[in-house]
Amino acid sequence: MPYHGCVPTRAPNQTKLTILQARHLSHLPWLVHGFSTRVGGYSRVYGKGDLNLGFTKDDSRAAVERNRAAFLREIGAVTRKRRSSSDVARSATSSLWPLITLRQIHSDIIRCVDSVPHEPLTGDGLITATPGLLLAIQTADCLPVILVDAKQHVVGVFHAGWRGTMKRIVEKGVGEMHRCFGSRPRDLKAAIGPGIQGCCYEVGEEVRIKFESQFAYGASLFREIKESDPVREKYPLLFLTARAPGHSDLPKKIFLDLAEANRQQLLAVGVPKNHIEASPLCTNCHPDLLFSYRAERGKTGRLMGVAGIRG
Repeated sequence: MPYHGCVPTRAPNQTKLTILQARHLSHLPWLVHGFSTRVGGYSRVYGKGDLNLGFTKDDSRAAVERNRAAFLREIGAVTRKRRSSSDVARSATSSLWPLITLRQIHSDIIRCVDSVPHEPLTGDGLITATPGLLLAIQTADCLPVILVDAKQHVVGVFHAGWRGTMKRIVEKGVGEMHRCFGSRPRDLKAAIGPGIQGCCYEVGEEVRIKFESQFAYGASLFREIKESDPVREKYPLLFLTARAPGHSDLPKKIFLDLAEANRQQLLAVGVPKNHIEASPLCTNCHPDLLFSYRAERGKTGRLMGVAGIRG
């Protein structure tokens, strides 16, 4: 099952979880990372056996907690311990890493963590250099972005919808990794996970105006098409008007390439082109594999993009 920018790994267990991983990050032995799919799991409200990782209003907390535990085990976010017994050989046990999440608000707020927070965090980005913590971003159309400093062993995860992208969250993520840990952009590797792609991400004219006012390349991020109307095409005289230019125009649809917008931000702050990998998978086009808020009209689960450091 080829994914170009991401390679899937399928679990051998009964739930058959499928996790997507960036090729250029998979060779780092100290790194745990991946993007979840909806395949496998214990949630029943969105389909049969979905891996919903978000505490949504429709799903049960017990099912989500079970899904999260299965996901962490499959991705390798476990700490193995040894214990001894007086009458048996020493045996291995394991415990799951703490999963650090945020109350996401489509902001440019980035939290630096070195331990499990005592209170819930609000924001849209997490960075750490502490082993044994799994940083997580939840999505259902927005982009999850992972940044990795391959030299300093620093990781970051970021939630990039159009609002967060407008606020330059990944640019600021690079800056925060430099400020907190001395990470250099040329040492960073980036993985942009599955999200709604330019083929399906229809936005309003006001969004295009905002991007074009903030980014020199803003206009290149959009494409527009006219709505098709077979009746107009067959009977054009029915739609003549007295106003110039003589025909009423069909409205235009405007589509935003959110992945390209984030790639351009990473390039602008010095991340090398060959260090940036983006999944071509569109959440709206693949509802069998991925959760999509738009495709499922709001009643959907949540995916996760995660990264952590082995001890």
